[in-house]
Amino acid sequence: MLSLLSRAPASALRLPRLERSQLACALAVLPFVVLFGLFQLAPLAWVAVNSLLVDGQWSLGHYREALSSPFMRQALGNSLWVSVLSSLIGLVIAAIGSYALYRSGSRLREWVLAFASMTSNFSGVPLAFAFIILLGFNGSLSLLLRKFGLADDFNLYSTQGLLLIYSYFQIPLGVLLLYPAFDALRDDWQAAAALLGASRWGFWRQIGLPLLWPALAGTFLILLANAMGAYATAYALTSGNLNLLTIRIASLVAGDIYLEPQLASALAMLLVGMLALTAAVNQWLLRRRPNALD
Repeated sequence: MLSLLSRAPASALRLPRLERSQLACALAVLPFVVLFGLFQLAPLAWVAVNSLLVDGQWSLGHYREALSSPFMRQALGNSLWVSVLSSLIGLVIAAIGSYALYRSGSRLREWVLAFASMTSNFSGVPLAFAFIILLGFNGSLSLLLRKFGLADDFNLYSTQGLLLIYSYFQIPLGVLLLYPAFDALRDDWQAAAALLGASRWGFWRQIGLPLLWPALAGTFLILLANAMGAYATAYALTSGNLNLLTIRIASLVAGDIYLEPQLASALAMLLVGMLALTAAVNQWLLRRRPNALD
């Protein structure tokens, strides 16, 4: 009985101490919560409310206009086409590069991953300016290629050029996302499969690719969302002349002639819906990935 009484004060003091530590953690997170609410949730709520207002009344008219307009549907189709194609190109090249890094030495791997981390953040106006210097009408590389009769029909300011630039900043991001999945593969798995009579292609078809497909699909979705939300690079390259969804949203908000901020809000919410869907599918794939690699 005396021992129980002597323990009671210590256990009673632990609970307030734990509550104080939790309160300190909550106070440390509070500035982030406030900033997230002010700069993420509040603007999103404002856009969502304005997308449902037509002449001061609640309505889905802006969504019907956005989905029924051939011009807006073309912007959505162009954005999807460029995003899907650049994501596929980036995924294929990133998968090959990640496998090469997985087989390379540690020093080369560190240098390549550091370079990929740097180039994955090189986007927007600086990236467009760099490509204009290299592959514009009077770019240094364009003049050199034309001298040898190559790339005479290439136009950087068209969808071909935009696809090239999008693929450029998709590749390093894909490498950073895919390399950990390749690094989780074990060499003894392939050796064991070879002992059982499996060829190299048989190993990848029956073991390697089934284990990697959640990472491959998740990386594709992240690249797709990254390309769908890109604006500065496309605008700096084409001066807003290419019909993309992000460019149409900006022109409806800050254009010189045709201003429709509520229609822009509806287009923005459609874009948010597509990005939220890709994020949800990616999270589902992330939950499946550990079970596949265990």
